[in-house]
Amino acid sequence: MRNETDLFHNVIEEIKSLKTRPEITVTEIPAPQRLAPFAYAVSADLLDGDLDVATGRFVLLHDPAGQDTWEGTFRCVTFVRSALDIEMESDPLLPDVGWSWFIDALNSCGAKYVAPSGTVTRVMSASFGQLSPQDESSEIEVRASWTPVDGKDLILHVKAWLELMASAAGLPPIPDGVASLPARR
Repeated sequence: MRNETDLFHNVIEEIKSLKTRPEITVTEIPAPQRLAPFAYAVSADLLDGDLDVATGRFVLLHDPAGQDTWEGTFRCVTFVRSALDIEMESDPLLPDVGWSWFIDALNSCGAKYVAPSGTVTRVMSASFGQLSPQDESSEIEVRASWTPVDGKDLILHVKAWLELMASAAGLPPIPDGVASLPARR
């Protein structure tokens, strides 16, 4: 099991040096300590100019002894929240679409997985009183966890999370080896 623990520590270094889309900033955050013997967490913000369009967290857990519910020794846990057009909020297929963004991101990144679970939530806010001048807003939240099949490709799961965030924010995917140009203002 020492080899898997080495893989866990190696992916931390890969995450720290990961090149992301120019709109996305990744920051290390404190990881939950009671879920597994080893845990690492990052947050990300996707900005459009000064506007925070999407935010998320990614937690990598490792238990050398494994956990039955995980079906493995690693577990990825993620949260993505993104602004949403008010018109989309009432679409009855929105939760299915949000979940498909998650599954599509894993598949397009080649991140093999088992035991996926999660929720897709729509949040609509209306302001009242002194806050009433603010517009109504709507967001989508995707919370998911899954088990990587192979600890050697853990970085692909981090990339899938970043792709999920971009999809939720309405950004088109960027093929490997292609640089993205900043949007015109």
